[in-house]
Amino acid sequence: MYFKEVFLNNFRNYEEAHVSFDEKINIFLGENAQGKTNLLESLYIMGLGKSFRTNKDSDMIGFEKDFARIRTVLCDPAEADTEKEIEILYQKEGKIIRVQGIKLERSMDLLEEVYIVVFSPEDLRIIKEGPENRRRFLDRELCQLKPIYYSTLGQYKRVLKQRNALLRIQRRDDSLLGTYDEALSEYGLRLTREREHFVERLQEISSQIHYTISEGKEKLEVRYEGDFLRGAKKDKKTQTEDVLSLLKKNREKDYSRGYTSVGPHKDDLAISVNGTDIRQFGSQGQQRTAALAMKLAEIQLIRQETGKNAILLLDDVLSELDEGRQTFLIEAMKEVQVFITATGIEEEILRRLPEGKVFDIHSGHVKRLT
Repeated sequence: MYFKEVFLNNFRNYEEAHVSFDEKINIFLGENAQGKTNLLESLYIMGLGKSFRTNKDSDMIGFEKDFARIRTVLCDPAEADTEKEIEILYQKEGKIIRVQGIKLERSMDLLEEVYIVVFSPEDLRIIKEGPENRRRFLDRELCQLKPIYYSTLGQYKRVLKQRNALLRIQRRDDSLLGTYDEALSEYGLRLTREREHFVERLQEISSQIHYTISEGKEKLEVRYEGDFLRGAKKDKKTQTEDVLSLLKKNREKDYSRGYTSVGPHKDDLAISVNGTDIRQFGSQGQQRTAALAMKLAEIQLIRQETGKNAILLLDDVLSELDEGRQTFLIEAMKEVQVFITATGIEEEILRRLPEGKVFDIHSGHVKRLT
């Protein structure tokens, strides 16, 4: 699939815009705070029904506007460029999603229409920053690949919020807490199993990519660390018993702290190169190479799982990479549609990119450059 065009109304700083895309390379140039990332955000939303920058749908609506609308047209070359229209309308009361004019009942029904991988300078820092960034990476990709994961994650977060609210009040209620524990263990184990399987696949692909980028000098290992992983080889009944026991064991600590101290919301990815934990002891080069390898692995994973190519969004990331890492990223662009934002791109990089369209963005206005 590839984006043929997008129409924006009152979206962020775009009052009204219509942009027709190249099916391969699209480059958006402009100074900071002009709307480059906003445009990429509008395309990302077409894949998951939510932003990669914020959880607040109201942020999508332009200043002093009552609504915002994104409408895109997708083409599928596998089906003689059959077109599909997706529209999302944001209002104060909520959002409405339509595919081919038909209203969807849930945001998760939008999943599997188009697969999108976003890569930004923040992703380059995913290794050295806190575990919440690595959990966000896992959840973002699994929500695309597994719609049921999207649903389970929402259920887990709701129960977690209720459990934490109970822990914060003065009145102790072990009976109700036990009910929350049962639901938390059920949804939490589902998340853990999916994450563990995903990380195994991610490790396999990203380690091969990393080995090539490092010219055979470094071995990358990515491993999932989770509170609910204990006894992973046991049957589901025993796993559930173990998780309930773990939650009960930490109950006094949870009451005193006012929040749930164990579970998938506390999990992490262990990332090492040649046996050294690069989250703490890796060089910037090692951390960036690992992040790049994991992002490129996403593209391959999506292709293997779905048989479709992802659309790649590169938000001001080329300038953050040296020539060697740029080369591997450019190589990955050959089979997918790519959207690149930058304040400027060196002529040498432009020459190495496949032909496409170049645009200038200024104050929410998009102009095609020749």
